[in-house]
Amino acid sequence: MPSTAQSSSVSIQNLLLEVERRGAGKPLLLLAGEEQLEREAPFLDALAKQFEVIIPSLPGFGVSERPDWIANADDISYILLDLLDKLDLTDVTVLGCSFGGWVAAEMAVKNTSRISRIVLVDAYGIKVRGPFDRDIMDIWTSHPAEVAAAKWADVEKGKRDFSQMNDDQLTVVARNIESFARFCWDPYMHNPKLRERLHRIDVPALLIWGEKDGIVDTAYGEAYANLIPGAKFATIAGAGHYPHLEAPESFLATLHPFIN
Repeated sequence: MPSTAQSSSVSIQNLLLEVERRGAGKPLLLLAGEEQLEREAPFLDALAKQFEVIIPSLPGFGVSERPDWIANADDISYILLDLLDKLDLTDVTVLGCSFGGWVAAEMAVKNTSRISRIVLVDAYGIKVRGPFDRDIMDIWTSHPAEVAAAKWADVEKGKRDFSQMNDDQLTVVARNIESFARFCWDPYMHNPKLRERLHRIDVPALLIWGEKDGIVDTAYGEAYANLIPGAKFATIAGAGHYPHLEAPESFLATLHPFIN
């Protein structure tokens, strides 16, 4: 049975943040990817049987407000750290996916006083190769079919029927795309300073990567993990950029030993 969700608006730094909570137990902060596909995914119900899963919509995503002063993932990370304070959460597992993984890393280099561990899933956020080498696929100028094939090992799993969405749902899709572009366009999909800060992460870290991710490949993921002291790295066979959505059973089998 799907877990029951409770949604509310939380005021942080004079903006309203949409926050959904599911399940009961120790807190797990889920930072969704840029498409916000996680809320309808089977893996979420599995997590909610063991944890209280707190799912904020990042500023500009869902129905969360996006003031002009927020320009990048670095700015967003302070909002999320303030959210942990506002909700008085401790011993928090932070699970960040794709863009949400980038934000999770930005949080962890600043303050882990309320965080017990972090999990980054096919995260963006750093530059690992030379200045003329491409680390991250150019999703904005590539053909949509090429982007879909890079994101999904099975492209059928990534198809969405927009004709069945109402106006409110379509507005959220449009806001997500716009905000993702605003925060990630320049510099493209990374913070030049984050790589030099990853050594500050002082909690256990696990990076999980889809073996067939064509957006940020496994070599990128391994390089990311090597920059975090003591971090573990694992791959999920038969999955692309969203292994938690495409291969949820394998993903959970990899995740559970780390978060329990």
